[in-house]
Amino acid sequence: MVKNTETTKIVTQPKLNEVETPSFKRWLKHFFFMPATKRYFNQQDQHAIAEAVKVAEQGHVGEIQVVIEAYIPAANAFYQDTHARAKQLFAEVGVWDTEFNSGVLLYINLCDKKVEILIDRGIKKATTQDVWNDICETIIQSIKQQEYRKAVVNGVGEIGKVLDRYYAGRTINIENELSNVPIIIG
Repeated sequence: MVKNTETTKIVTQPKLNEVETPSFKRWLKHFFFMPATKRYFNQQDQHAIAEAVKVAEQGHVGEIQVVIEAYIPAANAFYQDTHARAKQLFAEVGVWDTEFNSGVLLYINLCDKKVEILIDRGIKKATTQDVWNDICETIIQSIKQQEYRKAVVNGVGEIGKVLDRYYAGRTINIENELSNVPIIIG
């Protein structure tokens, strides 16, 4: 017997309400986008992002995973927008699977110049959507000014501040559950 708990609502209810909106225009845009993540994020940038994640995760149980994707794969782009793709990666990377349900996914799509932040159920009550929207908007503004490294490093720092406020005083010695190194796709 399945009970309708807070967890099952988060996992199953949105899937029932989702309506995939096919978009040939989105598919074309992503199909013809030239892979560029290596051009925008070199090894030094990736190292700086990893260090920013390490610093942002200190002092609390929150976990941050950064995923930077050049474009949505052609097989998915017809049906998925950036939010749906972020949700897929949230599951695939295992951000939802931290011990204290304290995972945060920072997803950046370079083709659409969009940023998605997905938070696990352990953090859901910590803040309002406006806080996360402000962080996304700040990142997007820096990306539009072609300050890619600064955008991600500052965004990770802001996420760390939110986690610090929510998890203040709840430090537990646990191992790092998610890699600090950003996942670069495309």
